[in-house]
Amino acid sequence: MKERTVVVVSAGLSQPSSTRLLADRLAAAVAAQAGDQGVNVTIRNVELRDVAHDLMNHMLTGFPPASLKAVLDEVEAADGLIAVTPVFNASYSGLFKSFFDVLDKDALVDKPVLIAATGGTARHSLALEHALRPMFAYLRAVTMPTSVFAASEDWGGDEDALHGRVERAGGELARELSRREPVTVADPFALTASFEEMLARGA
Repeated sequence: MKERTVVVVSAGLSQPSSTRLLADRLAAAVAAQAGDQGVNVTIRNVELRDVAHDLMNHMLTGFPPASLKAVLDEVEAADGLIAVTPVFNASYSGLFKSFFDVLDKDALVDKPVLIAATGGTARHSLALEHALRPMFAYLRAVTMPTSVFAASEDWGGDEDALHGRVERAGGELARELSRREPVTVADPFALTASFEEMLARGA
């Protein structure tokens, strides 16, 4: 089987969090449908509340603490990304935006991303198209056609509609993982020329 890695970034603030719950459902849908296509998906979960202080320190100093650096490297090396935020004031949360502000500007180039959000009412679902999708377009990611929003009424009652959206979005990301080659991250310290070539250039 092919091996691929998906990093799931969730920006929920509470525990338990409906944002994390939605993220887990999306990850399960991607893994199951990718498996049907001969792709074994390793899921890496990142809860931004756990690195919130590190994010602020990075923004103030310009240098990420080791724990945050490891998370940023995981996102860059991932074959796909699931990004889920709660909606505050008709947009993504400040914690969610801060994380993508400190990510390397080229980390998401051509990377398939499934976007999702949670909120109190379905009216907030517009944030996916007016806030999240433009941000990831700016970062040159490839966002999946289906975005998923879960309002309060989607939990605990008739979840068929939410389940359908989760499965459809998960299938889209699974197909992207199946058709793409695995991501390779260039070593910034690797020599791109031999010592002989460098000496010849300096001559």
